[in-house]
Amino acid sequence: MRHLKPNFDLGRSRFTYYSPRDRDSMAEVIADADIVINMVGKYYETKAPSTKESFPYVYMKTNFTFEQCNVDIPRTIAELCTEMQVDNLIHVSSLAANPESKSEWARTKFEGEQAVKEAFPWATVIRPAQLFGPEDKFLNWFANTAWMYPAVPLVDGGHALTQPVYAPDVAKVITKVVDDPEKFEGRTVDVFGPSDYTYKELAEFVYDITGQDAAVLDMPKNVLKGIASVLQYQSLGKGPMITPDLVELMTEDYVPPMTQEEYDAQPENDKILTMKDLGIEGHAIEKIAFNYLHRFRTGGHFQITSGYQGQGHSSRMFGG
Repeated sequence: MRHLKPNFDLGRSRFTYYSPRDRDSMAEVIADADIVINMVGKYYETKAPSTKESFPYVYMKTNFTFEQCNVDIPRTIAELCTEMQVDNLIHVSSLAANPESKSEWARTKFEGEQAVKEAFPWATVIRPAQLFGPEDKFLNWFANTAWMYPAVPLVDGGHALTQPVYAPDVAKVITKVVDDPEKFEGRTVDVFGPSDYTYKELAEFVYDITGQDAAVLDMPKNVLKGIASVLQYQSLGKGPMITPDLVELMTEDYVPPMTQEEYDAQPENDKILTMKDLGIEGHAIEKIAFNYLHRFRTGGHFQITSGYQGQGHSSRMFGG
């Protein structure tokens, strides 16, 4: 959270320590709040080395499981909001939440929604698609994988569909709900971008921008899951690049369950809302991605400008 602190004036934000295993510390964070926004979540189960008495004496202990992170913690937050008579709760879930998914992360996301609704029935549930933006783990994943590894795997040909949404558009949705929370009590908001893509199309799109000579491989799911079972322990400070559960998720479509027209035609009382209902127009991935992916080019965006790269001229950049 340290990098967020300069973005607020003094007194506008308060950072309070809490432990998800300490209910009282969570209550302290919620105290005096009119609106609580739960964004707790991880796409992998956090692990740490631990010791045991028998050989090999060291094993990887799971710190927080998907069940704890996606179900138990949201349930506790919702229960506390009810007990402390908080006016509104916004629970950020996922468009991939599905009880039938092969991904445990996606299944527990669904279970988390149900747990929140049971404990705090008038909660607002926001379900975004995969996020893209400058610090994403989506488009940057393709570029970073090509930079770090000899090949970029696409599970089962990368034919599954996804409909990513620009991260600031999701922030706008949350802001709209915060501005008028009573209007959205008990409602669900599905948040997705204007177009869907296969993972193969996204890989081609990213490497067209970055100019990376990536070896993209079509890999069977079982083979990639075996590789991921090893690479999941290589966190590199920002979490693993691939896990067996992510492989499962990448074999399934990550798209809204309805077309925009079907969303519009729903009965008003039980309507699942979208950005259109909130007056927000989604940004196309083609309009945004170059702004942060060009850094993977050799020489950045200057490479394609005459005189900066391979022209036999010296160049200097001056900052003002």
